[in-house]
Amino acid sequence: MSGSLPPRARGRCDCGGVGYDVTGPLRDVWDCHCPRCRRITGHHMAATAAAPADVVLTADGTLRWYEPAPGVEYGFCGTCGSTLFWRTARQPDKLVIAAGTLDGPTGLRTTKAWWCAEAGDYYERPAGVVEHDHEG
Repeated sequence: MSGSLPPRARGRCDCGGVGYDVTGPLRDVWDCHCPRCRRITGHHMAATAAAPADVVLTADGTLRWYEPAPGVEYGFCGTCGSTLFWRTARQPDKLVIAAGTLDGPTGLRTTKAWWCAEAGDYYERPAGVVEHDHEG
C-alpha cells in the first residue's frame, strides 16, 4: 500500500468505524442502476474507483464484506450500514468506492451510467451522462 504518500482524497462511513485515504488517481463517478446496487445502496450506486494499492484503510474495525455472488463483494460498515466499496475478482486492479463516502470537495464529476434499463421509475437521470442499458 502507498501509505507514505499524502492522500488525494479521504472518506469514511457515517459512524467512523471505517475510514480510508486514497493516495492515487480516482476515476470519474459512474452510476449503476442495476437492481442489486439499488437494493444495497437504497437508491443507485454512484461510485468512483482507484487501484487497491492506492486505498489505505485508516480504520477498519467495522468493515464487513458481503458476497452476493461468487467473486463479487460489497464492503460496508457493520455498525452504521454505510455502503463503501465494491470489488470483483474479474477486475482485481480496481476497487470501486461509493462516491458519497468521500469528503468533499472531490473535484469528480459523473460521466457514465450503467444498467439504465433497470433504473428506478421515481427519479430522473442527469442530462449529459453517457448511458448504457446494461453492463458493457
